[in-house]
Amino acid sequence: MPVSHSAQSTARASLGRVGLPAPVRLLAEQHWDAVIVGGGHNGLACAAYLARAGKQVLVLEARERLGGACTIEETWPGYRVSPCAYLCGLLHPVVIDELRMVDYGLHWTPATSGMFVPFDDGSSIQLWEDDARCEEEIRRFSPRDVAGWRAMSDTMRRARAALRPPTDEDLWLCRHPTRQQIEDRLKGDPEALNLVLKWSMVDYVEEYLHNETLQSAFLGQGVIGTNASPHDPGTASVNFHHSSGRLFGTTGTWGYVRGGMGTVSFILADLARDLGATLATGVPVARILPGEGVELAGGERISARAVISNADPRATLRLLGDAADATWRAPVEAIPQQGCTVKVTLALTELPIFTARPESEQIHRGQINTPLTKEEWKAYHPLAQAGHLPPRLWTELYIQSTFDPSIVPAGRHLMSVFAQYVPHTFAEGSWDSRRDEVGERAIASIARHVRNFPDAIERMEVLGPPDIEAKVGLSGGHIFQGEILPEYLWENRLAYRTPMEQLYLCGAATHPGGSVIGVNGRNAALEVLANSLV
Repeated sequence: MPVSHSAQSTARASLGRVGLPAPVRLLAEQHWDAVIVGGGHNGLACAAYLARAGKQVLVLEARERLGGACTIEETWPGYRVSPCAYLCGLLHPVVIDELRMVDYGLHWTPATSGMFVPFDDGSSIQLWEDDARCEEEIRRFSPRDVAGWRAMSDTMRRARAALRPPTDEDLWLCRHPTRQQIEDRLKGDPEALNLVLKWSMVDYVEEYLHNETLQSAFLGQGVIGTNASPHDPGTASVNFHHSSGRLFGTTGTWGYVRGGMGTVSFILADLARDLGATLATGVPVARILPGEGVELAGGERISARAVISNADPRATLRLLGDAADATWRAPVEAIPQQGCTVKVTLALTELPIFTARPESEQIHRGQINTPLTKEEWKAYHPLAQAGHLPPRLWTELYIQSTFDPSIVPAGRHLMSVFAQYVPHTFAEGSWDSRRDEVGERAIASIARHVRNFPDAIERMEVLGPPDIEAKVGLSGGHIFQGEILPEYLWENRLAYRTPMEQLYLCGAATHPGGSVIGVNGRNAALEVLANSLV
């Protein structure tokens, strides 16, 4: 008999704390078609698709809250914080449409102000999402770079149109697109091919732009969440990855989910449960038993025809233990999975006042970058890798409360600060002893451009790589379950189906990679349905 869900509150209402639908003993008595290990957004998407196909699905989440890195926490009274994932731009339209996410309350607002970048000399630029307005800014800042900016933007558009058309030909919907497929689609377009597979981010901007200050405005977009320097080959593809979204008729645009990013996961949870999936939180899995099911931390065994791991691949290896296939273990361990980012959340008494444009209200309604020079990028990456905190951090800032006051108390604001590079492990001290110092370094990196910092800051939360690992279980604190440089993407991403009997992956380590996408879970579900649950 299927387990009743009547006692559970909706995931949205409880901020992902759905608890147990029944005692663990009763869950263990039932034989399941599929058990999904981990209740992150991809695991929940996978559960929804399998349940929609009529399968008996159980999602087991170790934490008391669903969502993984895409969740919401009331970090301080009245503040609904998106502690890790803080912005939505790559959630796949097919997942939204097929699962009717809008009917469940998904509401997305694009950050139409684009990207504001202040520079140390007091100048600044607003790179609007609107091409005409952006061109005006570039003409004012560096007139000779207007044509280059057009050409740079057009290369991105051509690559996106070729690889990610708004049709079933979108390569993100393929199981494992090969390099040959990519080259075939970009045949005769060497610039687009270089963008997707070869160029460093420095190569990319230098190919099109002359003004070095303007070049520096874009460099951080090639290393988001990536343990590499923008001087390293392949980092331009990271920019392509993050610019290839097609949300609600827009291309390459990021924005805010009403209520916070965890709303994506909670909607997926609620619709999965309505489709028949069973969700359980506070139930850690101790072992994956290929071909049998899973063993819980309490010793209970739950049998299933298929097990789908939403945990990162190294965590999956630990759960497999000696049952891990050696030919699979080697490539998993070869994927770099050491985080280099810090997420700082600031509760503000007032909006930041940027010295370069103190009267502009549009600054706060888009993305803000505090840049590094090429020399700083080159020096600071190895410094952090060696365990030292660089003198400055590159920061990417978003202020959701300017669009969505529901997430803060009246008169307050929340600023998400995504910054790098930071050490995963300090050469001297530890994250416990130096966490506040890292937060102050991030604030100082912003405050050189903001006249009311740090005075406007009321509260601060700092999550370094070890904190991210401890909070959401991402090994190494790597936000994408492993690097997303070209050598680890496309056909080199881990397959949904593993060599172990009836064991699958559905997380960010699979194609198409990291971020809040959902299609990883969808594609994995289709793979399971084609192979194990026919």
